[in-house]
Amino acid sequence: MVIMSPKKNYSLTLIAFFQALGLMIYCGLVAVLMWQGNRLFGKVPEYFGPLLFLMLFSTSALICALITLYRPFLLWQEKKTDQALKLVIYTAGWLLMLTIIVLLLLILF
Repeated sequence: MVIMSPKKNYSLTLIAFFQALGLMIYCGLVAVLMWQGNRLFGKVPEYFGPLLFLMLFSTSALICALITLYRPFLLWQEKKTDQALKLVIYTAGWLLMLTIIVLLLLILF
């Protein structure tokens, strides 16, 4: 079952929220991997540590771009440039709000 079916008309704000939430969840999973890396993989030889980090970083950048920019790209292809730009801006706004919430939780706990 697809959560956000492309056939239905969801508001740009809701799509942006789910894109930002998906990005936050993905970043959280990568953070857990980095945090628990020594436990999961043990000591990594000097060359492979930086290599694996750079590969993870590059792959992560691609996945983040896909999460954030795939739907705006589809809108842009349909000649709905204003909606595509609004969606990118709304996603950035939701992501900023989620970042502030995480920072506040970090400060409070």
